[in-house]
Amino acid sequence: MAHMGRRPVAVITGVSAGIGKASAVALARAGWRIIGTGRDPARSAAAEAEIAAEIHPDASFHLLRGDFDSMADVARIGAEILALAPQIDLLVNNAGGVRNARYETLDGLEATFAANHLAPFLLTRILLPQMLPGARIIAVSSEGHQYCPGMAWDDLQTAADFSPGKAYCQAKLANILFTRELARRVAPLGIVAQSMHPGKTASNFAAHADDQMKRHYDALDCLPPEHPAATIAWMATAAKAGLPGGRYFFDLAEADAAPQALDNAAATRLWVESEAILAELGLTSPGRWPAFGD
Repeated sequence: MAHMGRRPVAVITGVSAGIGKASAVALARAGWRIIGTGRDPARSAAAEAEIAAEIHPDASFHLLRGDFDSMADVARIGAEILALAPQIDLLVNNAGGVRNARYETLDGLEATFAANHLAPFLLTRILLPQMLPGARIIAVSSEGHQYCPGMAWDDLQTAADFSPGKAYCQAKLANILFTRELARRVAPLGIVAQSMHPGKTASNFAAHADDQMKRHYDALDCLPPEHPAATIAWMATAAKAGLPGGRYFFDLAEADAAPQALDNAAATRLWVESEAILAELGLTSPGRWPAFGD
């Protein structure tokens, strides 16, 4: 996916470990210019060296560090990406995870909802004006979305009824709903938005989870992160993963999302609610970005 001889540009969040790092390696080997994000300084430095060693001679890799719990950090990283890449061909919203308890960020947001949903929502909105026709946006969701019966509209921040698993599953449902609404809005621009389930993957996903979640995850027969990374790399270019957008994939094929993830009214409402939350933080306002199908 190159335009007029230009190397294609991929933005991948969460490249310091796991699926994000493996996806960056796969695309770097294929000659993409990679702009990655990472939070942990030590893991980011190690990943930076590893990915740089795999780069195709015509490719490049640039790592930006920031914390996706912080919407100000997301906005800063978004601005830095825009400066580095006037044209973007691929955005992989991969960063996220599960927590062991309810934490409020400095923005007053529940951390799981902030990092897994609001951060990719904000970053995508910032980067969209520089995404080219034919560009693709991939959300790394999870089959965990099926365990959330629907968005808790009166308690999106799970202040009244929190559990780590409930907050995570709601955020993963939000990933698919956001992607479906995004796909509807950007289809006239020729941009494709899809979501995917990575499968049970050996990564640091549960590093900040509670003991029960860690025991559950440790007991799973996990795939190496290169396995879902292969699906992400395929989704970046394969005709079968192109239009129509708003679909859900697993293991190199389209899969069935749960019925609650296919609720278009809920997808539209989540977009509106998300912009309202960010507007309260001074990060969105009417007319700040193109309407994209509003």
